[in-house]
Amino acid sequence: MQGILLAAGYGRRFDPSGQRSKLLACLPDGESVAAQSARTLCAALPGSMAVIRPGQTELAAQLRDAGCHIVESIEAEAGMGSALAHAVRATRGAEGWLVALADMPWVPGGAIRAVASAIDTPKRIAAAAFDGRRGHPVAFGAHWASQLVALRGDSGARDLLRTADVRLIEAGTVDVLRDIDHPADLAG
Repeated sequence: MQGILLAAGYGRRFDPSGQRSKLLACLPDGESVAAQSARTLCAALPGSMAVIRPGQTELAAQLRDAGCHIVESIEAEAGMGSALAHAVRATRGAEGWLVALADMPWVPGGAIRAVASAIDTPKRIAAAAFDGRRGHPVAFGAHWASQLVALRGDSGARDLLRTADVRLIEAGTVDVLRDIDHPADLAG
């Protein structure tokens, strides 16, 4: 299972001016949002990759230090779907892909491992859930490669997830639903 951390977003809701990166913002423990997300993903799925936009030197360094292989993608500037498509193309021979979001630093490693383990057939899609609500991460078996590489723009795999049968894996924590959208969210 190939872990993919999507870390190419602009974070415009966090700072509409674009001056402050939400992924480099510090959590109460002093670690950045992206570094904590990456560290947890890489501990659960060693060899995970992070997709970033070109020229994000500080973000690349933090993600590399957290254990991720860095993939710079000009396509990622078009949005989450384009970033995910690039990552899947780069790892086309994988048995499947687990997609985590860099702005979700509280997702527990146990949820990542449980979702990855749920991919028991190439046609399986699984996602972490809390109280019946689908969250992240989401994992796709190898069958879904052609649909994933065809993604474009910023909707990610949302449309695919709406029409496919997704096995929800209860995580027991709201953290699989929580992301960082605004500076106030950093407090946890």
